[in-house]
Amino acid sequence: MKRIALIPGDGIGVDVTRQAAKLLSALAEAGRVAVTLDSWELGAERTLRTGITITDEEMASLCTDYDALFLGAVGDPRIPDNRHARDILLGLRFKLDLYINLRPVRLYAPELSPLKDIGVEDLDMVIFRENTEGPYVGMGGTLKEGTPEEVATEVDINTRAGVERIIRAAFEYARLRGRRRVTLTDKANAMPHVGGLWRRTFADVRAEYAGIESDAVYADALAFDLVRRPARYDVIVAPNLFGDLLSDLAAGLAGGLGLAASANLHPGRPGLFEPVHGSAPDIAGTGQANPLAALLTAALMLEQLGWADEAARVEAAVREVLAAGRTTPDLGGALTTDEVGDAVITAALAS
Repeated sequence: MKRIALIPGDGIGVDVTRQAAKLLSALAEAGRVAVTLDSWELGAERTLRTGITITDEEMASLCTDYDALFLGAVGDPRIPDNRHARDILLGLRFKLDLYINLRPVRLYAPELSPLKDIGVEDLDMVIFRENTEGPYVGMGGTLKEGTPEEVATEVDINTRAGVERIIRAAFEYARLRGRRRVTLTDKANAMPHVGGLWRRTFADVRAEYAGIESDAVYADALAFDLVRRPARYDVIVAPNLFGDLLSDLAAGLAGGLGLAASANLHPGRPGLFEPVHGSAPDIAGTGQANPLAALLTAALMLEQLGWADEAARVEAAVREVLAAGRTTPDLGGALTTDEVGDAVITAALAS
């Protein structure tokens, strides 16, 4: 039995997490998976009411008492500095040392891509984004803030150990899944110190995987090439900042963030799974939120927990629903969040 913590969070996170919970409960009731679900009230409403974002005890429980964590979305304009989102999301990432941000990018419905003449076989890649280093660690500062002489710095932290483990994870994934190529992306031409570390480490690791093609492409060139010929790319490994940007670009090619699943992983530790769209508070509770990213994230979680067949059935159900045009308005349909969720669950159980 796997124990899963559900953190709906804010805005439409509540709406889409409800659909993921319905899916997981339905699969459990059908005897296809063995999971229990615990809901956690962590988000803006609790912070506004109590002033508390997440306690040390809550953080410890989430990190030790669960096999996986499912996060809907965090972010609320009533908390302008988003401290609750930072404490919850980044807190869990760093506490569990979830150094892999895994972003699968698949084209489920060609008509949703902004690219012309593209087929499902042309867009099927996985992005490995380093998740605990880079410029997001919070090192830096501001001098003479608010004056014409203001100076601000953000320090880009990269360690040999951190770089090597994410590169190795990408190659291992390619080896185990039969993927043909691993591409490193960086800006070694403009950032020679950080880029040099990534390039040297990439060269060392890829020497151990002679059967897998590998290359390195500057991040700006890769952004251009993803739009021009996405079929060339299979597994991409990237530093934190570039991985953040490029994974959203790739999601746009596949139809948007409403179809984008992600996982934050460290092998042997509980993973944190989240659809990557925002909390969209303006449409929360209206039935307009697209739940497909949350359902695909639930499938990704099931795969990581050992139920690959069920994960594949959920993905197939999403394809079926998209092919039938049974979607929310953002994808051109007329169904509500609940109706789309129910359609996917019905199709998954029927397969």
